Amino acid sequence: MIHFIKILFKTIAWILLFSVLIFAGFIAYITFTDYKPDNIEVIVEKGTHNVQNLKKDTFSLINWNVGYAGLGKEMDFFYDGGTGVRPSQELSEKYLSGVLDFIVTNDTVDFWLLQEVDVDAKRSYYVNQVDKVVEAKNGSYGVFAHNYMCQFVPIPVSDPMGYVEAGLMTFSVFAPDEAVRHAYPLIASWPNKLFLLDRCFLLNRYPLENGKDLVVINTHNSAYVYDSILRIEELQIIKETMLEEYGKGNYVITGGDWNQNPPGYMPLGNYNGHKFKPSIVKMNTGFMPSGWIWAYDNSAPTNRSNDKPMVVGENNTTCLDYYLLSPNIELLDVEVIDLMFENSDHNPVYLKARLKN
Repeated sequence: MIHFIKILFKTIAWILLFSVLIFAGFIAYITFTDYKPDNIEVIVEKGTHNVQNLKKDTFSLINWNVGYAGLGKEMDFFYDGGTGVRPSQELSEKYLSGVLDFIVTNDTVDFWLLQEVDVDAKRSYYVNQVDKVVEAKNGSYGVFAHNYMCQFVPIPVSDPMGYVEAGLMTFSVFAPDEAVRHAYPLIASWPNKLFLLDRCFLLNRYPLENGKDLVVINTHNSAYVYDSILRIEELQIIKETMLEEYGKGNYVITGGDWNQNPPGYMPLGNYNGHKFKPSIVKMNTGFMPSGWIWAYDNSAPTNRSNDKPMVVGENNTTCLDYYLLSPNIELLDVEVIDLMFENSDHNPVYLKARLKN
């Protein structure tokens, strides 16, 4: 009996040691392969190709977090209180087809700012969505910047997300003179940071006939960050860039998923039948100097909660997606295109703006 107990304890000890070694090896592998982008990375280098000056002063944009074509109306998501991890392959294909159809249908839009576009990921069945968008927008100039690259996301344990490679994408009928990825600071320490997004914004530069530039910025800011110091530090980076560009006399349009309500946001009317809930964190009213324009539409939401599949009037909804314009730009129109979250947990937002003389 004593001999049996010794063998049992020795077996358990070896199992524990083996488990610890496996876990340590996994963390070491993820640490070694961790995506470590520079603070500033040039994607399209200025002066390396011929670019025509833009000969117009009025431009249209659509800003849309497409949710890697995995968070359509039938889906919930484990990170938001639901249980889902990824849709069925059939639903994933349906969502992506819906996203691409919308892009093709709105073929007169000058600039597209997309977030959460997968290059290669288990959650989207390893379909290269960047290539799909490029094919759909044949003749446009697409620029992609990574903000998520992890060899294996181990949660949820029952059905891990696995490999993820994704990012931001800006494309246009106009060729950029320059495109630069600007990193946001990390919001978590090791080892948590190994499995989280490396947030960033993507700056595209387009020369104008008056010698100035139109600067279009695509941003995807951090979610689930309630530490005001960390949020301010992240926002300060994009703020300094916008002010620097405007200080040069350039025109700045920034759009994206800010993951917080714009200053003073309140819904209008019946909110197109949706149930409104303000974001936990909100943009500070004094974030930018006087004259900068927050461009949003409060008649319909841009984002819905993922704690359950979408039911109009039941899911909490709010505004996380909007634009910020420099004082030398006139806002002509901004509109949420309410697709009822058919193919993404975000709605696209249309903007029309004119550059002042």
